[in-house]
Amino acid sequence: MASNTSQDRTERPTDRKGLMFILSSPSGAGKTTISRMLLAAEANLAMSVSATTRPIRPGEVDGKDYHFTDRPGFDAMVADDAFLEWAEVFGNCYGTPRAQIADGLARGEDYLFDIDWQGAQQLSQRAGTDVVSVFLLPPSIEALEQRLRGRGTDSDEVISDRMARARAEISHWDGYDYVVVNDDIDACFAHVRTILQAERLRRARQTGLIDFVRTLMREG
Repeated sequence: MASNTSQDRTERPTDRKGLMFILSSPSGAGKTTISRMLLAAEANLAMSVSATTRPIRPGEVDGKDYHFTDRPGFDAMVADDAFLEWAEVFGNCYGTPRAQIADGLARGEDYLFDIDWQGAQQLSQRAGTDVVSVFLLPPSIEALEQRLRGRGTDSDEVISDRMARARAEISHWDGYDYVVVNDDIDACFAHVRTILQAERLRRARQTGLIDFVRTLMREG
């Protein structure tokens, strides 16, 4: 009988509120690669799907890649305070729908956000303790430029512009909860995944913990 009780206690899950996991970095510092590795490794982590006014591209699926809308529709959502964060980038608007995320968090689902420092700041201001933010740094500016040039897709002018923007983005490193230097992709992934797993275990996020502990104290 005691054995069954012990087994039940071990297998009994505690309810947990989900979290919003922000991953930011300057272009070329590994954010996209780390994001893909996280999504492949973590079953309970999903990419946040933004609303956008950007035209749909071949192969994209509405509701999966983005929630596509027009500018009047997007502006109406802004007026209704329907976004946790939003921004206009190169003439197109992007925003995180509030209701979709709130419902998922309540079910214990975690969301990954690939956003810049401005979006991270907005999200942190609006969602507070539900947000965990990580900034990836390159091992050096020279290494970052080499990575950008190694892609072989951008002109010298574009790379120069990206490097200027990278320096501006790096200046906001101290607005994040965690900072990881990406000098090795596997080690960086291990660090970022450890952060995610540890944050899931924060006492404040384990909503069923109080009742669970009370039950433990009554047993035996």
